[in-house]
Amino acid sequence: MDIAAVVCRQLGCGSTVSVLPGNTTRGFIVDCSESEPSLRECMRTYHLLPGFTVICSDLLVQPDISLTDSMGGVSRGHKGPEMLWGDSFTITCSTQPQYPGGSFLLTFTGSNRTQTQPAVNHSAAFLFPAADGSHHGNYSCVYDNYVFSHNFSSESELLTLTVTDSPLPAFIIRHVVVLLILLTAITTFYLYYKTTRRQKRVNRVSSMDLYVDANAMEMVSLSSRAEAGPGEERAAQGTE
Repeated sequence: MDIAAVVCRQLGCGSTVSVLPGNTTRGFIVDCSESEPSLRECMRTYHLLPGFTVICSDLLVQPDISLTDSMGGVSRGHKGPEMLWGDSFTITCSTQPQYPGGSFLLTFTGSNRTQTQPAVNHSAAFLFPAADGSHHGNYSCVYDNYVFSHNFSSESELLTLTVTDSPLPAFIIRHVVVLLILLTAITTFYLYYKTTRRQKRVNRVSSMDLYVDANAMEMVSLSSRAEAGPGEERAAQGTE
C-alpha cells in the first residue's frame, strides 16, 4: 500500500483505493515510506516479484459542464454565462467515454438543492423552464460510477450563472399578456354584438317603412275612390 500511494501521487490520480494482484514479472523490489513524490525516490533492487494493479481515487476523468439557452446559445458576462429573468436554460454534464453507465449529480453551490440523472451516451441534460433570482450562483457536475468493485466520482469545474432582471418580472409579463388577451376577446365580442344589434335595428326600420308605405298607398287609393263620382268609380272598377 505504501508503494501504491506513491504510484497514485506520481500519476496525479489522488489516493490509493485498492491494490489488485497481477502476473509474476521481472522488475524492481521497491521500498517506499509513502512520503516519496515518485518511485524514483524509493529504494529499488532487481528481483523476481509479483506484479500488481493500483487503483487510485481519481480514476475518472474530470467531467465537463456547459449551459445553453432555449435558442441553443448563451450570452457571456465577465463571470460566466448570463440569463434574463424568465428565460429557460439547460445545463449539460458530459464526460469522456471511459466506462459505461454511471450518473451525473448537478450541485448548486451554497444550497442543498441537487438533481441526479443517469448518464445516457456519457452525458445528461438538466432543464430549467424559467430563470429567476434563486438560480443565480455556482453549479458543478459530479460524475459517479461503479468500477472495479468500487464507487468513484469526479467533479467538474464551477460554472457561475448570473441572472439579470428583465424590464418586468416574468410573472408580471405573463399577467399582462393574459390581460391583453382578455381585453381583445371582450372588445371583439362587444363589436360583434354592437354590429349585430345595429343590423337588426336597420332591418326593423326598413320593415316598418315598407309597412307605412303600403298603408299610405292603400289610403291614397281609398281617398281617390271616395272623391270620384259613382260613374267614375264604376269606370275605374271596369278598368281594373
